[in-house]
Amino acid sequence: MFIIPLTTEPNTTFRCTIPIDGQNRRLAFGLRYNNIAEYWNLTVIDGVTNETMIDAIPLQRGQFPAANLLEQYEYMKIGSAVIVHHGSLPPDADPNFFNLNAEFFLVWGDTNVS
Repeated sequence: MFIIPLTTEPNTTFRCTIPIDGQNRRLAFGLRYNNIAEYWNLTVIDGVTNETMIDAIPLQRGQFPAANLLEQYEYMKIGSAVIVHHGSLPPDADPNFFNLNAEFFLVWGDTNVS
């Protein structure tokens, strides 16, 4: 499992090398905050080709087994990702403009195998 280094700075782009399925994978990320809907969106970009792989994934928590934000993209073999809560907020709270990477973390892991 790998914690993606997020900030609350809107419209940020950054790169990471993430261990996925036994290999180091270079990915880039775009992070935006939707002021009207009040949630964060994540864009996943191939770190080698700079092509957008997935655009506008809402960073909201789900109930297991549906907590994996990348479940529907399993065929891409880019791992799995979940929002993990650490703090004193209610169990149904989602990251907001101020508490991303303070009380909520994006944790990336291997691709789920069905």
